[in-house]
Amino acid sequence: MNIKRVINLLSLTLLTLVIIPKMSISDQKIKNPNVSGQFYDSRSERLSKDIDKFLLDAKVTQREKFIDIIISPHAGYIYSGAVAAHGFKAASKNKYKTVVILAPSHFHGFDGVSIGLYDAFKTPLGDVPVDLDFAKKLELLNDKFYFDEKAFAREHSLEVQIPFIQKTFNNFKVVPVVVGQISAQTLKDFAQALNVVIGNRKDVLVVASTDLSHYHDAEFARNIDRKTIEVIKSLDVQELVEGSYLKTLELCGSMPVAISMVYAKLKGLTNVEVLTYANSGDVSGDRSNVVGYVSAIIYGDRGIAESSIEENVGLKEGGADQDGLSVDQKKRLLFIARKTVEEYVRNKKKLDFAENDARLKQPEGAFVTLKKNGKLRGCIGNIIAQGPLYLTVRNMAIAAASQDHRFSPVTVKELDDIEIDISVLTKPRVVKSASEIVLGKHGVIVSRGSFNQGVFLPQVATDTGWSKEKFLSELCSQKAQLPPDSWKDPATKLEVFEAIVFDEHELNDK
Repeated sequence: MNIKRVINLLSLTLLTLVIIPKMSISDQKIKNPNVSGQFYDSRSERLSKDIDKFLLDAKVTQREKFIDIIISPHAGYIYSGAVAAHGFKAASKNKYKTVVILAPSHFHGFDGVSIGLYDAFKTPLGDVPVDLDFAKKLELLNDKFYFDEKAFAREHSLEVQIPFIQKTFNNFKVVPVVVGQISAQTLKDFAQALNVVIGNRKDVLVVASTDLSHYHDAEFARNIDRKTIEVIKSLDVQELVEGSYLKTLELCGSMPVAISMVYAKLKGLTNVEVLTYANSGDVSGDRSNVVGYVSAIIYGDRGIAESSIEENVGLKEGGADQDGLSVDQKKRLLFIARKTVEEYVRNKKKLDFAENDARLKQPEGAFVTLKKNGKLRGCIGNIIAQGPLYLTVRNMAIAAASQDHRFSPVTVKELDDIEIDISVLTKPRVVKSASEIVLGKHGVIVSRGSFNQGVFLPQVATDTGWSKEKFLSELCSQKAQLPPDSWKDPATKLEVFEAIVFDEHELNDK
């Protein structure tokens, strides 16, 4: 850890010695539940009985050894409560003073890790205090760690863990953490920060919240979930991060789980035990469209701490970020786009590139955006992959410079003022309603029939500041030539995708 972080941590330690006047109850910041009465019963007595039954029915022994990490699902209790109970029952003989909950963000797209600096979280079973001393120490260690209240405003994946924790343990505080869109470096930094703040304490539990595959038939779900579980058991962080991006693995909490795996490696924890697996079809009887759930625990003797996070964790510098592209790969794509634009504008020639990187040879959709003095100068792309990524970038660079009907072709005189952005797109998926769309995270495709279709990239929402209703209305009217409120019509198809967006200015500093 560098000197600046050590100084910050020491400064915070000294601050905790200062006597601070107690707040009144009315001054406290209490986080009210988001999904009480939806994901679990809002009546305290009924909820308590539900969890008691889940714990009683869980076919798992209470472990005598100290359990450091639980991987736990976060669906409605009717679907995943029985699975979640296994991890908590296994750890129920342990005594924890602090429980760190790592949860993914389903509704708010942001860069970094949001640490919930509330005084307490409210559930039907009572208020659970937040370990603010622990949380503030984490926050001070990195600029990417901060309190973003929007990350907690609608999130369920953190909240549903708390009643189980309340029923299993006594006299504890929680550290609520929602993980946004983070790089491999931020992933490692947060795991390292956990390791530093926890130190040698043997009274801290980390809960990583995740579901597995979503909306496949049961047989397909079991096959892909089996692969994901094997990667978790192997503690192969690189494979988990890259596999979740490439969709060879599926888990919505890939970053919380990856953080817990890095933390396990730093602590020398080598035992990963999968307690149970199920999917929603086991409860509903519908095997055609299921979600997978797993409960697992990680523990060990905390033997020799691994010597180097870079050497042992498996996420190397220059390796893939959460988005599946390394810094070097992003630079390569920008180089291809830049050289292509220059050659085509000057000589009307299409360059050929010899590409050896297997990642850049994979079929993926992409947009190339040209800006001049910060203003749009051309933007064209393919949503659906039509060839290798590096060739898509080359072809879209030519199209953006010469075929965007909104602009005249780029001239030689303009080349020095042109800035290039690239957006690499994930495969689109259909959503049932606009409520599933996360502004700033999702690009959106709206279509009706064969001729009316339009698309906005994710950054349109952040660049304009539009509300979701305004965003979708403009998409319908501007891009799809449909009435503005067509997105509300069930006959209109809505699809979402995510984009890895990077530009020359960003990469020049790396």
